[in-house]
Amino acid sequence: MRNHPAVVLVAVLLSTFSLPVSLTGASVALPDIGRDLDAGLASVQWVVNGYNATFASFMLATGALADLVGRRRVFACGVALFAASGLLAAVAGDILLLDVARAVAGVGAAAAATSASALLAGAFQGPARARAFSIFGTTIGAGLAFGPSVAGLLIDTLGWRAVFAVPALAGVAVLLLVPWLPESRQPHAGRIDWPGTGSFTAALLLLIFGFVQGPEYGWDDVRIVAAFGAAVALLVVFVRVERSRPDPMFDLALLANPRFVGICLAAATIVAVMVPLLVYLPSYFTTVVGLTPGAAGATLILLTAPTLVLPLLAGALTRRVPPPAVIVTSVAVVAVGAAWATVLGPTSDAAALAGPLLTMGAGIGLSIGLLDVLAIGSVGPHRAATGAGMINTARLASETIAIAVVGAVLASTTAGRLADPGFTGGLRTVLWTMTALAALAALAVAALLRSGARSREPVAQPSR
Repeated sequence: MRNHPAVVLVAVLLSTFSLPVSLTGASVALPDIGRDLDAGLASVQWVVNGYNATFASFMLATGALADLVGRRRVFACGVALFAASGLLAAVAGDILLLDVARAVAGVGAAAAATSASALLAGAFQGPARARAFSIFGTTIGAGLAFGPSVAGLLIDTLGWRAVFAVPALAGVAVLLLVPWLPESRQPHAGRIDWPGTGSFTAALLLLIFGFVQGPEYGWDDVRIVAAFGAAVALLVVFVRVERSRPDPMFDLALLANPRFVGICLAAATIVAVMVPLLVYLPSYFTTVVGLTPGAAGATLILLTAPTLVLPLLAGALTRRVPPPAVIVTSVAVVAVGAAWATVLGPTSDAAALAGPLLTMGAGIGLSIGLLDVLAIGSVGPHRAATGAGMINTARLASETIAIAVVGAVLASTTAGRLADPGFTGGLRTVLWTMTALAALAALAVAALLRSGARSREPVAQPSR
């Protein structure tokens, strides 16, 4: 059975489905977690923010580690860490232990995610590889699409702890398949950029800390001011570290490529709209509207279902329409959906919500997969892995910051309770802001992609 492609596919898909379910499932469970553990909003937000922040921070480092010491080994360690942390989260009796477990789970998720795609690429060749990665992408979409509804059903039947236990048990099942997975590593893998990883991780965590704790401590509190100041200083350190390395994990020279920057901006904007809504709409539906967690998760399928269908249609569409035009349109459609939701206002009527949620979902679905292909194609073959890592880091970092910022707005308008009075008005403010940012981003992406198309040297040269 060793090296059997089917075993690799099953292990990768099972772990891949569990990672987004763990994120969206935790989002649906937040109100119940807060009530059961008697925790304030700031502490509860770390259940999502801690996981996302470490996931985003360790993506590039764990990818380099997999190339260096072996993809199977890092995959196994990542899944084991994810599973153990999930089981610990499922039995946590206080919010601090739960938050720590979730942050550790994010590190495991990063290791599992980066090595999983490498294992898949090594197990399949030619047309089979294309089919395998198509299934891989669909699985990610399915995790995002059905994560809220699966989590809602688990909470309704077994309680919020099942949201962490079930993905952890799936991880245990994956570990049973590890002995049959092939090992591989990069023949000339570089060293791990620990200074870059450390400075980036610390900067992101301090930034999230400032936004999450700001409403509770006060925005002029010395701890919040110091956190934001230290985050900026560490980002400066990160830039200097990456500029001085001959093989940076985050190649800043690529930022001179307007086409690549435009693609990353589109990716960052789309997740900055989608993921915060996945995180906070369930709380609105359960605490203000009065839906059960299961019904709240089912309603969110209106937002996520298009991510399962439209990526396939986008491939056919790009044979008739230039791919950059599809990307700009997708960001603009997200802006239209957010504007529609803003005009409509938060409501319990699923039929009324269908229009704006499906519209935003359509914009998101059109771009999934296409953005990655364009990002890799815009940087040249010798830096394809770096480009893929950078766009994924841009996605994860932007969605993590967006979740924290939206949480700060809602915490301020609801006095830290995520309930009315204040939740409805705060959500409307968030939707207006998302509309404006997505509209501006669509214009900026169009300008950057047009500039990149005119450039005779679209791919920036590596810095030395």
